[in-house]
Amino acid sequence: MEIILREISKQLNELTKEFYERVLPPADIYEQGNTLLVILDMPGFEKSDISIRLSSDGLLRVEGKRNVEQGGIKHLAQRPSRIYREIKLPVKVPKDAEVAGKYENGVLTLKIPIEGAAKVKIE
Repeated sequence: MEIILREISKQLNELTKEFYERVLPPADIYEQGNTLLVILDMPGFEKSDISIRLSSDGLLRVEGKRNVEQGGIKHLAQRPSRIYREIKLPVKVPKDAEVAGKYENGVLTLKIPIEGAAKVKIE
């Protein structure tokens, strides 16, 4: 019975890890003037392990991979080693948009210009 429970627990851990690899990273998207601000939580990843692509149809793809091997006997491993997220942006982005990105303290922040939006100065 103990062997069966151990196997079920192992399978559940793998399913949990796979689930989080598909739904992470969590994202917040804000519109600030003529810029779309996208904030993604990606703790534990190195900047060099993160790949970002913004397609002309407004699809943002964020992928991260990391090595989580710690050595020794593994009893539990739920932290995702790979994440992949596609986000359809809610606004149009210019084709030649220059996106500014910053990764600090496990948080990825992207500033994406919005097509047709202009900042109005009030005097």
